[in-house]
Amino acid sequence: MATTFSFDIDADCAVLHNRFPNHREAPLIGITGNFNEGNLSLAQGYYQSVIQAGGVPLVIPPYEDTDLLVNTLDAVDGILLTGGGDINPLFLHEEPIQGLHSVNPYRDRQELMLTRLAANRQIPMLGICRGIQVMNAALGGSLYQDIYTEAPGNLLKHSQDMDRAFPSHTVDIAADSLLYRIMRTGKLPVNSFHHQAVKAPAPGFRISATAPDGIIEAIESTECKPMLGVQWHPECFILSDRNKCMMPLFGWLVKEAKYFRAAKRVHSRLLTLDTHCDTPMFFDRHINFATRDPQIKVDLHKMTEGRQDATIMVAYLPQRERTEEALAAATAKADQLLDGIEEMVAMNCTAVDIACKPSDLYRLKREGKKAIMLGIENGYAIGKDLGNVERFRRRGVVYMTLCHNGNNDICGSARYNDGNLGVSGFGEKVIREMNRVGMMVDLSHAGERTFYDTLEISSVPVVCSHSSCRSLCDHPRNLTDEQLKAIARKGGTVQICLYGGFLRSDGEVTVRDAIEHLHHAVNVMGIDHVGIGTDFDGDGGIIGCNDSSELINLTRQLLFERYSEEDIRKIWGGNFLRIMEEVQEHGIRVCPRV
Repeated sequence: MATTFSFDIDADCAVLHNRFPNHREAPLIGITGNFNEGNLSLAQGYYQSVIQAGGVPLVIPPYEDTDLLVNTLDAVDGILLTGGGDINPLFLHEEPIQGLHSVNPYRDRQELMLTRLAANRQIPMLGICRGIQVMNAALGGSLYQDIYTEAPGNLLKHSQDMDRAFPSHTVDIAADSLLYRIMRTGKLPVNSFHHQAVKAPAPGFRISATAPDGIIEAIESTECKPMLGVQWHPECFILSDRNKCMMPLFGWLVKEAKYFRAAKRVHSRLLTLDTHCDTPMFFDRHINFATRDPQIKVDLHKMTEGRQDATIMVAYLPQRERTEEALAAATAKADQLLDGIEEMVAMNCTAVDIACKPSDLYRLKREGKKAIMLGIENGYAIGKDLGNVERFRRRGVVYMTLCHNGNNDICGSARYNDGNLGVSGFGEKVIREMNRVGMMVDLSHAGERTFYDTLEISSVPVVCSHSSCRSLCDHPRNLTDEQLKAIARKGGTVQICLYGGFLRSDGEVTVRDAIEHLHHAVNVMGIDHVGIGTDFDGDGGIIGCNDSSELINLTRQLLFERYSEEDIRKIWGGNFLRIMEEVQEHGIRVCPRV
């Protein structure tokens, strides 16, 4: 490839300076380097393909410093896992077989960790040859140490002798796969330089291409995540008379990296608030909020990985008997759960704090801390004592869901309400008291009669902290279009819930279904009346957005759907906080943190 060199650096810099204000911003693609015999190397095809696709290549050398690795991942917008030597089977809890070739001990540990951490952060990834194997192994799949020894059948020659820029066999691409959409063909000629391969895909992945002998040639995420691996070497083709047949793969990576970069920037500039999670239900299981605890969907690690700023943790109470003893127990349980939230925050006070008003949230974001707001799910918590409303508000509770599944002394529920009960006389006093003390009224779980009664009673806007659209999924917990319009007329908001049963009546439920409910709510109510209430740790969580670490995937989808940054600000809590501020300003200032 001919290259023109200039030896006039002043002139070259002058050209750059003349056009620098109009420079094209491109995503940063981290490329793993190959370390061998004391030298770090990177084949030209990798970085040239990234450049040709519109990305900026950055070589990631193998190193042991895990803090530095996290810093690197925070900086890059995409990852390209490159080819190289065999993976040490000890990392897969296997002993080496005779067919194992040379292992590179410098790369394995770092790249396996890098891949796992990148996946936790939803960073777009493309794995090539060894890279597909690293991706699969890091995320729980299995490998053949040597296909000729371990794989069944009459195998092709998978390590060609001819020039790398020429194909040596074909692969069959699944017609319903991401890879098919990228390459736009069901049969693709590829080169081949391997004797290890994917044996079984990792959980959350599928096979998207195979060789004629059945060897897996490509895998991809089944969880709406930008992760794809191919067994061949697509980067080699660009060096052969600028053959661009494989460039769609690199174009896909760079495009996904652009959306990820944009999502990161949006999250850095605005506040992201999830208006409903049930994590306190797990406090009795000895969870550790400071770790990436597998028992829960919301913790400090996952919030950081998903670039989430704040959540409203609720003291959830299932509806039980309404005897004096049961009501007293319910109130005590609510206090116990709120105590648990405060204790958890105190144990992690350098990283998280409790917020009681919108300005607290913005202050904590500036301070680099996560924010927790307090809520109560089910007015059963107050029993028959109206004084508990002000007492809970003084504790910092920002909203209370009037009921849960089943009627209580306040109102009739959306479920188990055969008498179609609405707001009781006591319930009317509760709503007015909530207005008085500046506590938001939450109508998620409320029956239709309760819903409309409350709109008449409340002097301030009300919210649905975690509900979805009945016209898309006919569930009694969801809201009809008439209800959506009514709450918007009142100035309120509906926070779309990520519980699969509220998003689809059958089939797989993905983040795209949540986007469809958002679309519908926006079309019916307007952009000023929608948001997100995940219901994480309370059955919420769907494919592609299953915990706090995956919340940035929602933002990527919103950007892909051409929502503006201002729209996304409103969806990620702006609308909800506008109402919270109005409710708190309307009420007396009783919360010690206000």
